[in-house]
Amino acid sequence: MAGSLLARIDVRGSDADLRALLARSTDEDEQIAKIAGQVVDAVRAGGDRALRRFAAEFDGAVIDALSVDRSEWEAALARIEPDLRAALEFARDQILSWHEAQREKEARHERSGIHVRELVVPVDRAGCYVPGGVAPLASSLLMTAVPARVAGVGEVVVCSPPGADGSVDDAVLAAAALAEVDELYRVGGAGAIAAMAYGTESIRPVDVIVGPGSAYTAAAKRIVAPIVGIDGFAGPSEVAIVCDASVDPAWIAADLLAQAEHGPGGAVVVITWDDDVADRVDRALDALLAVASRRDLAAQTLRAGGRVVMVEDAGRALDVANAIAPEHLELMCDDAELLVPLVRHAGAVFVGASAPAVVGDYVAGVNHVLPTAGTARFASALRVADFQKHVHVVTLDDAALRHVAPYVRALAEREGLSAHADAVRLREER
Repeated sequence: MAGSLLARIDVRGSDADLRALLARSTDEDEQIAKIAGQVVDAVRAGGDRALRRFAAEFDGAVIDALSVDRSEWEAALARIEPDLRAALEFARDQILSWHEAQREKEARHERSGIHVRELVVPVDRAGCYVPGGVAPLASSLLMTAVPARVAGVGEVVVCSPPGADGSVDDAVLAAAALAEVDELYRVGGAGAIAAMAYGTESIRPVDVIVGPGSAYTAAAKRIVAPIVGIDGFAGPSEVAIVCDASVDPAWIAADLLAQAEHGPGGAVVVITWDDDVADRVDRALDALLAVASRRDLAAQTLRAGGRVVMVEDAGRALDVANAIAPEHLELMCDDAELLVPLVRHAGAVFVGASAPAVVGDYVAGVNHVLPTAGTARFASALRVADFQKHVHVVTLDDAALRHVAPYVRALAEREGLSAHADAVRLREER
């Protein structure tokens, strides 16, 4: 369709490697990684002073104290509109309920007289990054801090960028109060990731860093990953929608636009076997974009990362979806539930026309911190286990040791580790 914001890719009858065909350019990623590395190095060396400089440079904010006092959170909670508070409380309760349901139990096992159990131990201190540049995402605070609390983390820390006046958005502060976080800092971007990883004069280092963010925060996570746990590389937002003529094209267009309005760097993909559906979605998208409040940001995303992929049928559509491994996958077609078993790679799946991804963004209870940029091939949504360590505990009595000692000695001696063999031999000779 001439003038479409969504590039057309037709894979009907093609035997090309779908992952290679649908891959996105990494040229910009290399530049982003370079800039993020410079920010991380500056914060590691300069601490608070570097963070204040970056707040002025990136956020336009002149700030003194990096920490946001708890009294400000409570004041914001009392100040926000009643319907917003009700929504935050509902979202918190939904998130809490799901993450409590997924909390892992200790495993136990016994064989050959060896008793093994697993302790599930929370990290001491978790850092939650809450974006605030394009939009202050209070929902992301709930999505990160609530599972940390469910996991039993002792100290939950939040970093979120300030506005030009140095303040953090009231909804974010109110969410911090509702989630009962311990510390909140007006720090954003790659600098916040560096501060939580290495520590500064004001911010003590954490054990795990989680949360969504820009390509710069994702790049910073890659840099600090050797010294701190991370949830994954959650970058710009993505959605892939498998659809047919059974769904109103305006609904499909609205869901594309909902992800595109997060700004540049993301991806929105329509996968269909109906040329008429593709054309109708294009027209609906044009109409919605014309009146969108974030029109310019959304248009940038659509032009750079918007695609329509034409396929033969629903089965081939799932092949394409799995090759993309999108953050959000919507199945908006007849018999959508039958396609779920074909899903192998996606951050979260939304089934049917009445299940838009935005419900998952806020109140489904599932986490909206999801793998992006194809990492859903090996990564998962943020969950309670991301804040926990699994410690193996082994117990043997004398009889069990005598039973297994010959096997230990045989393996140790074959590997040339005589002290390993002696460790059981001395006990046998006792």
